[in-house]
Amino acid sequence: MDVENKTGAEIALYYLKTFSQVAREPFLILDQTLKVVGANEAFYKTFQVEKTETENRLVYELGNGQWNILELKNMLEDVLPKASAFSDFEVSHEFPKIGLKIMVLNAQQLDSTKHIILAIEDVTLKRAIEAKMVNYTKDLEKGIAEKTEDLNARIDELSKLNDIMVGRELKMIELKEEIAHLKKEKNG
Repeated sequence: MDVENKTGAEIALYYLKTFSQVAREPFLILDQTLKVVGANEAFYKTFQVEKTETENRLVYELGNGQWNILELKNMLEDVLPKASAFSDFEVSHEFPKIGLKIMVLNAQQLDSTKHIILAIEDVTLKRAIEAKMVNYTKDLEKGIAEKTEDLNARIDELSKLNDIMVGRELKMIELKEEIAHLKKEKNG
């Protein structure tokens, strides 16, 4: 890129696009009107779209309107003009081609160019694993509770059996003492 013949905004956009290409998470670069001016390979791969069907289109038009997500629209149109950034905004969406995606969005409006960089972290697998862990934990706790209940029932049985055996032993001692006392009286 010939830096001498470019404006500051063009240079900033060039560096922004270059930066996004080395990032592992999907990125979109939007202009002030929310039109896509660039995306990285991670975006194209994750959402199974082509550059020609992404760039120079409004973010809401991507994938035949798949990105026309109310929560995203609210964040881009309401939050960004006021705050110039938002972080850790989670949104779920069912994409026809790739299925459910749970995404954590972060966006920042750049002061110099007014472009918006939208970082998209796909947490679908992470949330699925978390759900499995919750279910596994619940199942484990249920199993432990059942085993504890079984052990308590067995302890109760053993305690009753112990009481019976101790009672018999005490009765045997009592009877032996009585026999010894009777023998003593008889011989005595």
